[in-house]
Amino acid sequence: MKRSVPLPGLLFAALWLLAFAMLQWSVVRFRVVIVVSLTVAAVGLGAWLWRRSSLRLHPAAVAFTLVGSAGVLLAVPMFSYVRGTARSVAVALLVVGALVAAALVAGPVRSRRWAPAAVGGVGVLAYAATSATAVLADHSPRIDVWVTLQQSADGLLHGQNMYAMTWVDSPGIKDAFTYLPWTSVLLAPGRWLFGDVRWALLFWSVLAFAGVWQLGRGRWPAAYGIALLALAPGTLTQVDQAWTEPLLFAAVVWWAVLVDRDRSWLAVVPLAFACASKQHLALLLPILLVWRPFGVRRTVATGALTGALIVPWFLWSPSDFVHDTVTLLVGFHPIRFANTWYLLALNQFGVALPFWLTGLVVLGVLAVAVVLVWRRQPCLAELLRWLAFVLLVANLVNKQAFYNQFWLSAALVAASLAATRTPDRAGYRADDAVVTTPPAR
Repeated sequence: MKRSVPLPGLLFAALWLLAFAMLQWSVVRFRVVIVVSLTVAAVGLGAWLWRRSSLRLHPAAVAFTLVGSAGVLLAVPMFSYVRGTARSVAVALLVVGALVAAALVAGPVRSRRWAPAAVGGVGVLAYAATSATAVLADHSPRIDVWVTLQQSADGLLHGQNMYAMTWVDSPGIKDAFTYLPWTSVLLAPGRWLFGDVRWALLFWSVLAFAGVWQLGRGRWPAAYGIALLALAPGTLTQVDQAWTEPLLFAAVVWWAVLVDRDRSWLAVVPLAFACASKQHLALLLPILLVWRPFGVRRTVATGALTGALIVPWFLWSPSDFVHDTVTLLVGFHPIRFANTWYLLALNQFGVALPFWLTGLVVLGVLAVAVVLVWRRQPCLAELLRWLAFVLLVANLVNKQAFYNQFWLSAALVAASLAATRTPDRAGYRADDAVVTTPPAR
């Protein structure tokens, strides 16, 4: 007798598709419905964390999500500088990949031992082929992120300080490097070896998917997480724009792998590199501070190593470093097509929310996360969802947040699927992904 697809799994599929459909559409436009939809997704994630309820990812729900991703890729407007035949090829790779993965998940071959690896492999291959198509077809995307990463890589090669450089032909920021330095250092080999930093982003993306596979120990939950993320709507835009979140995700997911393998001290290293690459990951450290598997000493060590990694650039020119990475961002003008609550208030009502108010919301949510993680001491899967939730709320109240920032929260949720251990209980098959957490104390 066939069992029906559990409702929580269907809700997860619906929210995943809703969020990514809106994100694909959001570049580059502001719509109230996009903000509302992302808020609904945040509420759903928050409810999941609050209730600590189980989520059984039935194969049919995963297949439905993958087929839905293919439909969104075809039906929803998508921004990219890739044009013509190359664009059609890139989209087709993702659509075919999603449909093949769906067939493997729900079809008769899912009972084969090789089926999870095949699903994950289809996702990674489609992602890699799409990335290569985008880089080869669009040699010079008109976005300041790509320009600054390319030219800062050249500057590193010639011993220049990226925080004192001026960017040539940048369509946006021209005289500031707004990331922390290791974003440039870790992506520069793509420029040095192959002429484009996006090749390094592809490397880090594949490494991230390998981390998800290791986190799920090569079972179905890992395959689900990889396929859902690698074939998500908007992937072509993410790659073409040289957005750097795959680098951050790779570092965080390998932190999770090492913690899962009881190598928590070694896990300090990838986490520190992530924190030395982008400022907002500092929001994660207070949560890890109270989570005993990582704890105070390792979190302090992470902060110390992060400081050691960035201090050479600070000492090189303190005023330039502070201007580019702190003061410029705090006072930066809002970009009107960012789909956040801040822009909703500004675009619809002409009200610029004060910085202290948005900061209060972020700190309030962070405080709730810290208290509940400290009291509950959740499993790694639930912890990853707490990290995703804090970053998601921070994005929603920020002056500017785009596809890439929201993508990172979704990536952490996908990793949490892989981190789940399938319980041995009546009513569940061993090859189903059961996302569960222990009951509240």
